[in-house]
Amino acid sequence: MLKEILAISGRPGLYRLVKYGKNIIIIENISDKKRGTAYSRDKVISLGDISMYTESGDKPLGEILEIIKTKYDAKPLDAAKYKEPEALQTFFHEIVPNYDVDRVYNTDIKKLISWYNILINSGITDFLPKEEEKTEEAKEEKEDKKTEE
Repeated sequence: MLKEILAISGRPGLYRLVKYGKNIIIIENISDKKRGTAYSRDKVISLGDISMYTESGDKPLGEILEIIKTKYDAKPLDAAKYKEPEALQTFFHEIVPNYDVDRVYNTDIKKLISWYNILINSGITDFLPKEEEKTEEAKEEKEDKKTEE
């Protein structure tokens, strides 16, 4: 589900991928459902491709969002509670105890809280890929490796 949700640098909010075009993608704002376009010059990233640093490697954003959803019963977070750096770090330490303190910035945690609230308020609560998608991706990776050899 997160593969089709996009963050676009310089634009607030999150967007759903509607359709690809030549040097353009059609997007829909998750909050107000307004459609627009993003161009090849825009920095667009899928939430499914984002991960956060931990001491033992990277943790996918979907797993982190799932932990927050479970801990807070799929209810939006009060962003006002997390304005102070100490509150942000305490919150994230509860979610991901082994996060890399030097590489995960307070702005990253604020963005995570903001994205979580946008997704929950829009009714999007499937943060982890379905098992079918995982097995299809694994098959594709195996086929790609065979063709490379």
